[in-house]
Amino acid sequence: MSVSRLARVATISVHTSPLDQPGTGDAGGMNVYIVEVAKRMAELGVEVDLFTRATSRAQPQVAELAPGVLVRHVGAGPLEELDKTELPRQMCAFTSGLLRTEAAHDPGHYDLIHSHYWLSGQAGHAARMRWGVPLVHSMHTLAKVKNAALADGDTPEPLGRVLGEQRVVDSADRLIANTADEASQLRTLYGADPEQVETVLPGVDLTTFTPERDTDGARRRLGLPRDRAILLFVGRIQPLKAPDVLIKAAARMLERDPGLRDRLLVAVVGGPSGSGRTRPDELHALAARLGVADIVRFCPPCPQAVLADWYRAADITVVPSHSESFGLVAVESQACGTPVVAAEVGGLRTAVRDKESGLLVPGHDPADYARVLRDLLGAPRRLRRMSRAAVRHGEAFGWQATVDRLLEIYAKTVGERAMAASA
Repeated sequence: MSVSRLARVATISVHTSPLDQPGTGDAGGMNVYIVEVAKRMAELGVEVDLFTRATSRAQPQVAELAPGVLVRHVGAGPLEELDKTELPRQMCAFTSGLLRTEAAHDPGHYDLIHSHYWLSGQAGHAARMRWGVPLVHSMHTLAKVKNAALADGDTPEPLGRVLGEQRVVDSADRLIANTADEASQLRTLYGADPEQVETVLPGVDLTTFTPERDTDGARRRLGLPRDRAILLFVGRIQPLKAPDVLIKAAARMLERDPGLRDRLLVAVVGGPSGSGRTRPDELHALAARLGVADIVRFCPPCPQAVLADWYRAADITVVPSHSESFGLVAVESQACGTPVVAAEVGGLRTAVRDKESGLLVPGHDPADYARVLRDLLGAPRRLRRMSRAAVRHGEAFGWQATVDRLLEIYAKTVGERAMAASA
């Protein structure tokens, strides 16, 4: 099937709206992925309807995100944000609303369903059966992987999610893995058929995330000092993302060299998420307890154009996550020319070219991060070489390549479904 014959895709994202600001609540890299893919598909003539749960009376039932891209808010449960653990009880209502939308059109209104995260896969399975179209699914994160690398004090993913993910694996026509590592996990942990799994690297907006020759410009726009070494964390504030590792590493660095206090700044850009919502001030308290509150600056999530300035202003971006299916922050940072120090886990092994565009750190010991960061900051020529390599590495992750590959998989999957139906 050619792209010109693929008219319309139903994309499902139950628990977080594509309109939400990434970096707070449950909004993150998945939101960016869904929005960027949808906009580029529409530019190629494939319309996209994005289905998400309504969380406010102020939300219109249908909103245009971009030409050819509609966000459809489906009523399911109370009009407020719900914790993901509460959402399974709303899936029947959400699925009913999803099916009613399609029923208002002629049969065949959607050519294919692409669901994101396991909850969306539940609704996607029901729609697949009712509409007679294939289901493509992206997990983004896996419960078994998260539970195997749980941060101290974090809450394990429930058995219901593990079973739900298995049902999606068993029912989807195709599974999209962000990296070869995730593809292997789907096969070994969930028994996915190797022919069912396709690896598609996510992308980065290379028109927004670009390098700047003079970091002083970005620092001036953000109101940051010109004479500090800046370590940056970007992401949701929750144990999984491990921002505490950076705070503790900074404290270790000051213990070893108290003179750094006047030369170091740690910037944390993001908002509470997951179990971090129950302890929104915990990171502030940690910084105060460790005596580094004066060198840590907390900033709320921001639009992508401003986020690009944060990357440009930083000397190093730190991504110490306990698990990552990809690691979009790492790629965005590198595209802006800022090297990355990241945990050697999951998709970060793909997102960062170790020892060239950044460094991967085994484990999550703050002492290890302190040593790596101290050594890099003390080697400006090496840091400049990494900066140049980071730009080259980041430029390999354009969204258009992601979309082209997804459309190939869509066409193949729709064609296989049609052949099976006519056999």
